Amino acid sequence: MDRKAGALALGAVLALSILAAVPRGQQPFDKALGEADPAGTGTFSILGYDPDTGELGAAVQSRVFSVGNGVLWAEAGVGAAATQAIVDVSYGPQALALLREGRKPEDIIKTILDRDPDPGYAGQRWQKAGRQFAVMTPSGEYAAHTGPEATAWAGHKGGKFCTAQGNILAGEAVVANMVKNFEETKGPLSLRLVAALEGGQAAGGDSRGQQSAALVIVKKDCGVWLHNDTVLRLQVDDNPEPIKELRRLVEKSVESSSRARRARPGCAGVNGGPK
Repeated sequence: MDRKAGALALGAVLALSILAAVPRGQQPFDKALGEADPAGTGTFSILGYDPDTGELGAAVQSRVFSVGNGVLWAEAGVGAAATQAIVDVSYGPQALALLREGRKPEDIIKTILDRDPDPGYAGQRWQKAGRQFAVMTPSGEYAAHTGPEATAWAGHKGGKFCTAQGNILAGEAVVANMVKNFEETKGPLSLRLVAALEGGQAAGGDSRGQQSAALVIVKKDCGVWLHNDTVLRLQVDDNPEPIKELRRLVEKSVESSSRARRARPGCAGVNGGPK
């Protein structure tokens, strides 16, 4: 092999190495090529608040492995966030930090976007204009953002004490159904969040299919054991029907909560427990 051929071969190996460094399911959509995202930044999520119990939570589904690893963020007495699409995971902890300062959701959205340096990812374009995220306060006030380069269909819809957002979806009906199901479902927040995911999936969901789902709910000192603010943190990382499996786990947790003999102080009705 001559020097020129060797250099070309080395260049090809390096290019493949860069692509391999980007995990499957985290590769961006290239609108210039007009291609559907082959491995996925597509997700649909919901943030929700229950004014009767004070629980705050979030749920998500996507055609990627372990979508719960980075999308959902929640802290009791602080708020919740979801960060997705051409995702910058730091948007989650940034949102919580700004919520601790008492900032309003709309201001938090603007602040995080304004200070995003759009650095790319693993030597590739990972465009800020494709970010999607939502923020909710402990009292259910919220704001959401869908960047103009988030992969179609992409958008968000707000409802009473909830906001649903998604990208690479079958259509707008996905987020509309999520809000509808959340608002119309009775019972614990955990079951309402699962019902929202089911509504989104019934409308077509992630246009590539299903693989993983996750859910988190927080309330100060209402988790199991001592000094635990996490009521539920569930992940279904790899399953052909992740929402169905998530429902099974949530129903099991609600059944367990309902068997408690009395509510702990400040935790009446949490996750279907005694009031």
